[in-house]
Amino acid sequence: MRCEQLMNTDVAFVRPSEDVRRAAMLMRSRNVGFLPVCSDERKVVGVITDRDIAVRCVAEGRPVTTEIREVMTREIVACRPEDDIETAGRAMIRHQRSRIVCLGEHQYLLGVISLSDLSRAGLESGAAAVLERVSERESAPPRWAGRPATEPRPSGQGAHAGVKGPR
Repeated sequence: MRCEQLMNTDVAFVRPSEDVRRAAMLMRSRNVGFLPVCSDERKVVGVITDRDIAVRCVAEGRPVTTEIREVMTREIVACRPEDDIETAGRAMIRHQRSRIVCLGEHQYLLGVISLSDLSRAGLESGAAAVLERVSERESAPPRWAGRPATEPRPSGQGAHAGVKGPR
């Protein structure tokens, strides 16, 4: 099965200049914890998760008016519509992500594939492997642990702008 057959195409997204409150409200109304962050041309420039909001905004005492670009994850883990779903699953495992974006030409957002999509597609073993890797990431202490909340994280952490995944 190809990614285009599995991906969710009814995907809400936010822009980098919008504030965190808008992202949180959209997550609540759509019952999701992940939103692609797109330019006006619908080019994916990052993602924002409920965890990004909690850890990079709330825990650091930033206001809900903080622009999404300041707290989003810039590293984009992606697949292409013509990829097989096993490729998407391997990318999720490698990068410890429970959701990835499916991109078309010029980084254009086409859809999202989640861990639950893999499970529904009959890839329970692949979904279990992704879940295990994501759990490892979430149970590990953060790289900036032990520093006061007001002390910035070391530069370069969470600031990757490259797209990772098959080309």
